[in-house]
Amino acid sequence: MYDNLRIALRQKGISVKQYAEVLGTGEKTVQNKLTGRTDFTYPEFKKTCALLFEYNADYLFAEKASYNPPKQTA
Repeated sequence: MYDNLRIALRQKGISVKQYAEVLGTGEKTVQNKLTGRTDFTYPEFKKTCALLFEYNADYLFAEKASYNPPKQTA
């Protein structure tokens, strides 16, 4: 689940540990969120969108991977 989000993090060189620090949580919690075991909170969603502003939120949080990321529009 959230494969696009994983790909975007990897492309930006952001580790799970670094992403967890941005969200203010632990690595295991982030792993659980990325696999769909637990949900992202709205504040986590907003922090993720700010961190990965180049990507469209629908792309990042799609349940299935997409190979053509739509660009964020102003």
